[in-house]
Amino acid sequence: MFALVARFYLRDAPAAAGFDALVAETAPKIRDIEPGTLIYAVHKVKDAPLSRVFYELYESREAFDQHEQNEHTKRFLAEREQYLTGVRVEFLDAPTGKGF
Repeated sequence: MFALVARFYLRDAPAAAGFDALVAETAPKIRDIEPGTLIYAVHKVKDAPLSRVFYELYESREAFDQHEQNEHTKRFLAEREQYLTGVRVEFLDAPTGKGF
């Protein structure tokens, strides 16, 4: 398995709305055509309205690489920049715990 957590820092409320719309366009495509993407969860952060946290779990590094090559992901990666002041990505070891 291959996993990551990304925290996105958004410029302002209009940027947050635009970012959320971009996520809403992208997430169904990930769900529908990426069988190797096991979890793609996007969270608003309580008490931090200009932050979003993504948790992504892939069946393998190859599944992640394929995710990165899909047109909908390339579009998301390019378009998101207009909304951000920063991003922090952390790559994780294989998960343990309930459900794995």
